[in-house]
Amino acid sequence: MGIVQVQTALSLDGFMAGPEHEMDWVFEHAGDVPAELMQEVIESTGAILAGRGSYNVGRRSTRAETRKPFGGAWSGPQFVLTHDPPDDEEDPSIRFVSGDIGSAVATARENAEGKNVAIFGANIANQCLDAGLVDEIMLFVLPVILGDGVRLFEADADRRAGLEAIAIERYGQVAYLRYSVAR
Repeated sequence: MGIVQVQTALSLDGFMAGPEHEMDWVFEHAGDVPAELMQEVIESTGAILAGRGSYNVGRRSTRAETRKPFGGAWSGPQFVLTHDPPDDEEDPSIRFVSGDIGSAVATARENAEGKNVAIFGANIANQCLDAGLVDEIMLFVLPVILGDGVRLFEADADRRAGLEAIAIERYGQVAYLRYSVAR
């Protein structure tokens, strides 16, 4: 059975998107990550669960790389947790779900065909972490300081999660960090 894995690129100061949710800065370093590693991530991902904010970033993007997961190299079921689904989505792989985070993760897992569920977006990642649903966190830390934007992990006085390193590697100017979440 697959795992629930938060996957994202991150600035050195902890932002996964800029102040207007822009992510163009991510593609400045895409060539540093080995194709074999990205292929492994793509092949092990069976479903994606994102929030409405992440969905909106892809939807309004003019860059082909951000309109489809993994630049279009991946296909499969995508779930967007929202209380306000659009009525004009044309991509049949995108399904809108509502309810609590536990049921959204369960739906994604059921459709992942034994592969991993990739978590996209800060809000969904934080909800999953708070609910104890995250198995791993995979980060690509890029050599940029944004100064403001969408933080991956918001401050929460009640949250503390222990992590165990699975991989800590450097590819060009990119740091690859992968941790399991201690239970």
